[in-house]
Amino acid sequence: MNPITHKAVSPLTVLWCGAFIMTIALGVRHSFGLFLQPMSLSNEWGREVFAFSIAMQNLVWGVAQPFVGRMADRLGAAITMMIGGALYALGLFLMATVESPGMLTFSAGILIGLGLSGTTFPVVFGAVSRAMPPEKRSMAMGISMALGSLGQFAFLPGGLFLINSIGWSSALTALACIALIIMALAWPLFERKQNVAPLGQALASTPTNLPPELGMWASLRQAIQHRAFLMLSVGYFVCGFQILFISVHLPSYLQDSGIPASAGSTALALIGLFNILGSYLAGLWGGKYRKPMLLSGIYGLRGLLIIAFVLAPLSTWSVYLFAACMGVLWLSTVPLTTGTVSSMFGVKNLSMLGGLVFMFHQIGAFVGGWLGGLLFDATGSYQVVWWICVALSAIAAAINWPIQERSAEHHEPTTQAA
Repeated sequence: MNPITHKAVSPLTVLWCGAFIMTIALGVRHSFGLFLQPMSLSNEWGREVFAFSIAMQNLVWGVAQPFVGRMADRLGAAITMMIGGALYALGLFLMATVESPGMLTFSAGILIGLGLSGTTFPVVFGAVSRAMPPEKRSMAMGISMALGSLGQFAFLPGGLFLINSIGWSSALTALACIALIIMALAWPLFERKQNVAPLGQALASTPTNLPPELGMWASLRQAIQHRAFLMLSVGYFVCGFQILFISVHLPSYLQDSGIPASAGSTALALIGLFNILGSYLAGLWGGKYRKPMLLSGIYGLRGLLIIAFVLAPLSTWSVYLFAACMGVLWLSTVPLTTGTVSSMFGVKNLSMLGGLVFMFHQIGAFVGGWLGGLLFDATGSYQVVWWICVALSAIAAAINWPIQERSAEHHEPTTQAA
């Protein structure tokens, strides 16, 4: 089936629309941690119920992402984002009225998970990469990630205000209405046929070191057979584990320690604010330095930061300092990881292959989000999970360092590796 044909727009329009779609999608998602306590208290649930539904959301998001990415590669980003925006809004509407754990899992877990798969990194980055010349792709992904991070800052105080003023249920309904804006922002992103399918042919005439563009199944086989891709995926698993554990459980961890609830929302907002800087720098430096080396540094610094946070006396200001530093390291992994995949396999199937590696990120998110609630209910503390995050940081830093950022055709497949 051929990609759809529609009006072409400027690369900057693609960049801005894609970035603001991520602003909404990631901003709403980043606020879910604020709903853990009020929803759990209102429905008389343990924390594992809410944690499991958000963990399921990330698992569904990850498992669906390669297929949704393939849909975006074939049909175009706009249709994919419109469907994703509709599912996202529906999930939020239903989440506002849940009365049972099963309904929470269906709405917050399955529907919103599917919605996120059509409105975030792989689909947006695929559209942006196809619109940009090769030498500007790393910077463009960094800029779109930085602008998308704006939502993670803006939606936290807004979400807390809505919860305190109109209650958690009405707050979710308001967020559902905001999610519908995604469908309007997706409209300008319809791609002409030549912007999707023949990109590899166009790149072949340019003097770059990019790999040749392969078909879907050839790219998929090439990816799963290469050690570098699998190592990158393991590192991304760690990223997902840490991010969801912190975003879901940090507000409750702080309240358990006597820190006001407002500090938790401020901390998550600071993470989103400083993530703008981190994502921009990742895109900038990713075009100048070896991306796997930068990823290794990010994971190593995360581990050191968590050690300092856990061992230092806890105060409002130590929380804010931790949040600001963690924000710089938060989603700066995304443009670097996607950029490395692009360097290995090209951009024709980037939404699909980016979705495949992102699936590992979301499996890690499922484990981190769910395990945080499970171990808290079992032990009454989050300490064990914090130290698991430290150990995983060391593993991710070590496994990313030796990855070579070059065309996959030059790698030895894992089946032949010593």
